[in-house]
Amino acid sequence: MDIAALSIRNRTTTLVLTATLLIAGYLAYNGMSRLEDPEFTIKEALIITPYPGASAYEVEEQVSDAIETSIQEMGQLKQVRSKSTRGLSIVTAEIQDQFGSEELPQVWDELRRKVNDIQGELPNGVQNSVIVDDYGDVYGVFFVITGDGYSYAELKDYVDLLRRELLLVDDVGKIDTFGEREEAIYIEFSRSQLAQLQLSVADILTELDQRNTVVDAGRVYLGDEYLAFDPSGELDSVQTIGSLLVRGSTGEQFFLRDIAAVSRGYTSPQDDMIRFDGNPGIGLGIATLSGGNVVTMGDALNQRLAELEADRPVGIEIGTVSRQSDTVTAAINGFLVSLVEAVAIVVFVLFLFMGLRSALIIGFVLVLTIAGSFVFLDPMGVALERISLGALIIALGMLVDNAIVVIDGMLVRMQRGKDAEDAASEIVSQSMWPLLGATIIAILAFAAIGTSDDATGEFCRSLFQVVMVSLLLSWVTAITVTPLLGVLFLDQEVGAGQQEDPYGGRLYRLYRSLLSWCLDHRLTSIGMVLVIFVGSLLAFTRVDQSFFPASSRPQFMVDVWLPQGTAIEETERLIAELEQHALTQPGVTHVTSVIGQGALRFLLTYSPEKSNRAYGQMLVDVTSEADLATAIAGFRQIAATQYPTTQIDPYRFEVGPGGKGKVEARFSGPDAAKLRRLAEQTATIFRSDYDSRAVRTNWRQRVKTIQPVILETQANQNGITRQMVAETLTQAFDGQRVGTYREADLLLPIKVRAELAERVDIASLENLQIWSPVARESVPLRQVIAGFDVSFEDEIIERRDRKRSISIYADPTNGFATDMLTRVQPAVEALAAESGYELEWGGEYEDTANAQGGLAGSIPSFIAMMVLITVVLFNSLRIPLVIWLIVPMAVVGVALGLLSTGQSFGFMSLLGFLSLMGMLIKNAIVLVDEINLNLSTGLGLRESIVESGVSRLRPVAMAAFTTALGMIPLVFDSFFVSMAVTIIGGLTFATILTMIYVPVFYESFCSSGSRAT
Repeated sequence: MDIAALSIRNRTTTLVLTATLLIAGYLAYNGMSRLEDPEFTIKEALIITPYPGASAYEVEEQVSDAIETSIQEMGQLKQVRSKSTRGLSIVTAEIQDQFGSEELPQVWDELRRKVNDIQGELPNGVQNSVIVDDYGDVYGVFFVITGDGYSYAELKDYVDLLRRELLLVDDVGKIDTFGEREEAIYIEFSRSQLAQLQLSVADILTELDQRNTVVDAGRVYLGDEYLAFDPSGELDSVQTIGSLLVRGSTGEQFFLRDIAAVSRGYTSPQDDMIRFDGNPGIGLGIATLSGGNVVTMGDALNQRLAELEADRPVGIEIGTVSRQSDTVTAAINGFLVSLVEAVAIVVFVLFLFMGLRSALIIGFVLVLTIAGSFVFLDPMGVALERISLGALIIALGMLVDNAIVVIDGMLVRMQRGKDAEDAASEIVSQSMWPLLGATIIAILAFAAIGTSDDATGEFCRSLFQVVMVSLLLSWVTAITVTPLLGVLFLDQEVGAGQQEDPYGGRLYRLYRSLLSWCLDHRLTSIGMVLVIFVGSLLAFTRVDQSFFPASSRPQFMVDVWLPQGTAIEETERLIAELEQHALTQPGVTHVTSVIGQGALRFLLTYSPEKSNRAYGQMLVDVTSEADLATAIAGFRQIAATQYPTTQIDPYRFEVGPGGKGKVEARFSGPDAAKLRRLAEQTATIFRSDYDSRAVRTNWRQRVKTIQPVILETQANQNGITRQMVAETLTQAFDGQRVGTYREADLLLPIKVRAELAERVDIASLENLQIWSPVARESVPLRQVIAGFDVSFEDEIIERRDRKRSISIYADPTNGFATDMLTRVQPAVEALAAESGYELEWGGEYEDTANAQGGLAGSIPSFIAMMVLITVVLFNSLRIPLVIWLIVPMAVVGVALGLLSTGQSFGFMSLLGFLSLMGMLIKNAIVLVDEINLNLSTGLGLRESIVESGVSRLRPVAMAAFTTALGMIPLVFDSFFVSMAVTIIGGLTFATILTMIYVPVFYESFCSSGSRAT
């Protein structure tokens, strides 16, 4: 079928469809979801199980191990990790990569069944496990509500108002708070007074239990009604609790308020806190509905907040930690500017080499292809985000390749005297199938990333989707719209019937001479390129290696680690000091601090630290990206000079999977003490490296514990048990939960503890009064306690796949993680060989290996498909060999480009190199197809090769240079710069080699016949 002729004859239909595609593309673009970064599924769930009072070892052996054993029976499980701390087990279940977001709900249901089945086998005292399967939810809008002079309760009331109202906003999926304090009912007593009155705490608990239990008093028929009895006397207020009558051992009764202070307050210490610019507050995180538009949600939130402004009390402020809608809008606008710049560059280059009309035709087809791509990308679920928009720019140069071949072919034929319609029909009929094959090969070069199941592959998947859709559409427009526009406008530029030599210019003569010389001296030419290739391989070994680059986000993190066991109040005090330092730094605008754990996940690539009261994190906003380096350097200076014994580590955000702890050594084995020794030795090795910083372990330091030594005989004589001693100590200091107070939909814990003066008097520990059931009176604790020993214990024990595992982390200060790993690796591996314990390298090394492993699994099959297509196109084995010999030549330009710009070869560079394969093969196919066409007309081999090279010089060179120059805007983007440099350098040099060495290789391998087989 002559598609070009059909499109030209039905030009009205073609033009209407073209206009429809433009309009539909514009509408689809406006309706597409918008995100800052592409979504990828965090395939992890947390199983959180409290075991109050248990040591980390008891939690590990009695809870974590049982849960790990149960869930390891799941076939979908990739890895199970656990963190056992005093009183708490956190087990992390990571699911295999091939399970996507659609299958995960079913997987989590099976996980729940496994965890629920094991609950009955856990020891007494273990509370029910809680499964958190929305651990990866992203709160794109993150506020902190503060109010100088306002109480926490007043802030909470306003936060509750915002939560109720904002949940109704379009595209809002869920709202969570951070730093909320839990209320409790406190009963505070004097131990000495209870002893004088011969009362025990047990007496109080008995009365509380009896009065605070929901009871069923039954029902009675009264006439035709069936009425329920509801006895009065329930505890419905603090005053009611205070009026509770307590009967002593002598029969006397006391009002609870006479022997204890009853109050309603907040639990202490807090589990976590949040501050904004030095003021304590409450965090409010808002997540977008799945599939929603974060920009639309942001606009709707802004409108609703403006409507609620009248309800905001004067002095209460809403601080912004992250507002993704603003970031997304700025990012998309920036990319659109880059896209327009890239289009302008491409059109300008085409104008210089092909004339104004040709450039405008190809430029219009380029815009049409981009617009039309949105029509197909929107139903595929592709959002407008960093990767998809960058992919458009990456594909930009390739999108004009097919149109360039068609327009160039029309120009040449028209200059030789052909009619425009005949020229269009001839070039399209001749080249449409080779162009389709070359286009599919270019798409397959990106397919490995599009089919990788790991997080990195999912993060970059839209790159493949955009390239696939846009390139296929570019082929369709090249054989339909492009010939029609050429007929409409090129006639006036070239002039029908005009005959001249289109290849008589100086550049063509120079190329013809160079190519002829290389063909005459084939062995010399091949030897020269081999020397260049080997030299480039040697140069490539000097290119730095990395994973993903740092983000340009004008915000950075500061991790603050105090010694394990530090009280959260002390952590808050230090954070408050650091906030003041931060706010005086040039360029710093705001500081948000979280204490006790990491913040809500406000970025997909942000991994919040799990609960730890010795941990704090500051999120520091700066004016612009330019201020990041200065502010970070200032923090490092403050940490080194004013807080030398505290671990204070600033970090930039990452733009892809990965994160802190880029160098990680992980030892596994049974003996905790030996693991700690290995960790200390490894940490020493890490610290000795000149570029290391932030050296730490995930087990942290051992902590002190006070161990009451119970006199078993005396305790037994008094009827006192270990549990009674534990309860006495809990009541004396921390407070013991003894019940639940119900108020409407609130369930508040009731806690019994000693009065403040006694709680802070640690010196009187031995004089604590403990109730003796045998003596029916309180006795001093010293009568049943030999003393108090102070010992050290591991407060954190981590395991991986049911084996104890300790990780030692470090980050490079200025260089690359791969360089630091190379320096420390031999010494650390020597430790592992000597100890016999397992050593694994994690961090960036593991992330890179996983990402490249995901590609390695699929790359061979796609390369095989690409080779097969070239075989089918030419019905030959030797011609595909000629074409594929050009691919390694890309290393020459890649190595030169990366070394000259100082860029590292990371995951994005690898993607750029894979895309180069498709581009080079596509160019080589265009050239070889022309050689075969000339051979079929009866020309000799040498003449066919030279004439084909000359005739394809302009379209191949234009395709390469438009692609390379179109990358220029991405050079200024921190995420895409290494990919852009890889493509620019590789494509520029490889195209030169293609135009020389495809002809040389063709003549070398195919000289036995007119067409190789």
